Amino acid sequence: MSPAAVSAGAAASPWLQFICEVCGLVYDEAAGDPDSGLPPGTRFADIPDDWACPICGVGKADFTPHRPPAAANPAPRRARPPSPARGGRAHAGVLIVGAGRAGWQVAQALRERDAALPITLLCACAGDVYDKPQLSVAVARGIAVDSLVRETAAAAAQRLNVRLLPATVAVHLDPATRTLRSSRGTLRWRHLVLAHGAEPALPAVLPPALVWRVNDLAAYTRLRSALADGQAGGPQRVALIGAGLVGCELANDLALAGHRITLLDVQARPLPAALPAAVGARLLAAWADLPIRFVGGVQVTGVERLAAGGLRIRTLGGGVHEADLVIAATGLRTAGRLAHSAGLAFDSVAGGITVDAATGATSQPGVYALGDCAVVEGQASRYIEPIGRQARAIADSILGLTPAASAPAPPPVLRVKTSSLPITVTATAAGAAAGASGGVWHTDSDDAQALRMRRLAADGTLLATLVASAAAPLAR
Repeated sequence: MSPAAVSAGAAASPWLQFICEVCGLVYDEAAGDPDSGLPPGTRFADIPDDWACPICGVGKADFTPHRPPAAANPAPRRARPPSPARGGRAHAGVLIVGAGRAGWQVAQALRERDAALPITLLCACAGDVYDKPQLSVAVARGIAVDSLVRETAAAAAQRLNVRLLPATVAVHLDPATRTLRSSRGTLRWRHLVLAHGAEPALPAVLPPALVWRVNDLAAYTRLRSALADGQAGGPQRVALIGAGLVGCELANDLALAGHRITLLDVQARPLPAALPAAVGARLLAAWADLPIRFVGGVQVTGVERLAAGGLRIRTLGGGVHEADLVIAATGLRTAGRLAHSAGLAFDSVAGGITVDAATGATSQPGVYALGDCAVVEGQASRYIEPIGRQARAIADSILGLTPAASAPAPPPVLRVKTSSLPITVTATAAGAAAGASGGVWHTDSDDAQALRMRRLAADGTLLATLVASAAAPLAR
């Protein structure tokens, strides 16, 4: 068959979509994935088998056919009457607080199951749909801020028939009257879903007015503008406080764009403390040709603005570092204000609202939580993968449906998107149960291509595998 005939046949077939079962990313054949070298119009069947999800890193086999809610018409798993259109407290519908991945996925799961259910989504931000992991790799890849938005909030709300209340702050919950007081008045709900995520944990020694925190698209947009404006758009001196996952990814990304990076951390090596020191050492070696200076074993004691411009960071023992911009990557914490106002069980150790593992229900009837703000069995799981499963479970519970049979949850995956040294840690079921601190790391191989390690329990049970591979060419 001639190329022209193949092209004509492809054009005559409808474009299909496929969804990542781990993180929820939708691959649209019409749009392709240009950042991964797949131009618009690339059929899913033609994608190379070694292609990886650009968000969570799983393979092509973890994608399944997807139909948007507007086109889907799944058969109900249990018959239920249509949602009444009349007003009244009994029919106040579902109120979702938060418009990140968790909030929108709950809205989508509900709409797939009930076309008439009243849904209101409230958020303090604009509510646009985007993939947060992209924020730490967008500069080096040359991704414009505007193109990070996959769908505007208005378009998503229209597609899902959701009442959207952007730029609205949730202030207080009253489970007895099933009301929420917000900056735009009091809202009623029959079922409430808390998906407000977590916020940067800023130590008291870091002045909020002088330190950037990058945890959402709005803050990231302002940071990109500041990077472009400084020194007529030339390289900036950027100090990053915290060399965990986010700090290392941002350092790698900004350095590839030419900015001069100082990376400070209390640990002697970069990357989370749960990872072996050999990985941090290998990352430092991979950064040897980049403008990154890592300073480990230091504690920041303050940041001050200089009269001549710029900022000075002081560390315990008299250390001084100067920068044009300071970014804090010092972890996340879940704000407990809403939970405490409603008397919800709150796990102060894990840092989140305690929920039932099967249904997402909190300690108050009719109130659910998921994502970064939820704690399941004493663990705050701040990964992308569980959100889709949590959203479906909450939707089934709210609508009184029998949960559909589902495949076992995939193993937790930690992917460090430092393109100079991509790192993937995959836990086994035993490793997920043991937590990140159990077991001992053993090196299987360490050569120019990759560092491969296994984390084993005392009895030899495999808990996790780790691969830190040589850098691949950067997709732009």
